[in-house]
Amino acid sequence: MGLNDAPASSRVHIGFFGRRNAGKSSVVNAVTGQDLAVVSDTKGTTTDPVLKSMELLPLGPVVIVDTPGYDDEGSLGELRIRKARQVLNKTDIAVLVIDGQEGPGACEEELLSLFREKELPYLVVYNKSDLLSDREPSSGETLFVSAKEGTGIHELKERLGALAPREGGVRLVADLILPKDYVVLVTPIDSAAPKGRMILPQQQAIRDVIDAGAMAVVVKESELRETLATLGRKPSLVVTDSQAFARVSRETPLEIPLTSFSILMARYKGILDYTVPGAAAIGRLRDRDKVLVAEGCTHHRQCGDIGTEKLPRWLRDYTGKELSFSFVSGTEFPEDLSSYALVLHCGGCMLNEREVRYRMKCASDQGIPMTNYGVAIAHVNGILKRSVSMFPHLLALLEAETE
Repeated sequence: MGLNDAPASSRVHIGFFGRRNAGKSSVVNAVTGQDLAVVSDTKGTTTDPVLKSMELLPLGPVVIVDTPGYDDEGSLGELRIRKARQVLNKTDIAVLVIDGQEGPGACEEELLSLFREKELPYLVVYNKSDLLSDREPSSGETLFVSAKEGTGIHELKERLGALAPREGGVRLVADLILPKDYVVLVTPIDSAAPKGRMILPQQQAIRDVIDAGAMAVVVKESELRETLATLGRKPSLVVTDSQAFARVSRETPLEIPLTSFSILMARYKGILDYTVPGAAAIGRLRDRDKVLVAEGCTHHRQCGDIGTEKLPRWLRDYTGKELSFSFVSGTEFPEDLSSYALVLHCGGCMLNEREVRYRMKCASDQGIPMTNYGVAIAHVNGILKRSVSMFPHLLALLEAETE
């Protein structure tokens, strides 16, 4: 990703699904105007999901995903189908590609059922219309196209644009501040920090503060005390990396609102209302309970890693229990969570909102509490109420729990 590119997690994800040789890859290539996917008459040419970030008018920044055939066979075919199902969890718009000469069957009906179950907007695209002597006109969610001749492709792109999620939802931080406000962003620079740049939530927070007409003051935790003393007026908000929560809370006067990038990201992704109550489960953990630690990115683990070292240690110290931890990263997330007492998730900055919400729903449907890094760290440091005080409904919920 270039410095000026929209992150993949903020792009509309469009997934193309269907059986082998329905022409999914040909339709993807026609829509993108590129040879994105390998095309062949051999069944099963697409063996893994192929992802491409690009600008696609009239949608803007998107991620196009070409998936393996959903009717693949054998043990390897089952793995490919599993990969295709995983793509559904991050898909914002689904496109079902059907061979116009063969028509729909059980495979297509299963995919349509999955689209509806996941409440996905979708289109049904009959490919190879150039080979049909008689066909119905495109209507509703159904279109007839020819990837080979390019007919119907423009209409397909226009219809995709009409299904795209509308902007204007929750902001990361801009709705919590006013123009001309100071916002102090505390960004520790340690051995785990990426060289020469800042992590995505920090970048996004800076941009959102600027877009709101406010002023972002970015400091390391070691410069926070001096910064607050010399600013000239109180900042309207302090946002910190969750790992520095304890120190930043001590050095930030109580009258200044304080939260973390991870907590803001949980709200941005639509899961904060579930993860805040979920933190209470930390105090109920017992010896030998299993905790799933899930990260959306696949960065190289270093000594002192937040997910694999610091959080397990902090939870063991807080509970005094011998806990068992399992770790997953990237797109891997178990469907069966029944063996876990708690799911502990990262901020999810590398995942789109739909995938983060899917993971929350998995936990909710199975009755498994889920919280995220920032919420958990605030909880074990005794500052969770302070960290969500800018969200009155969550503060009221926490205060009711302690009465």
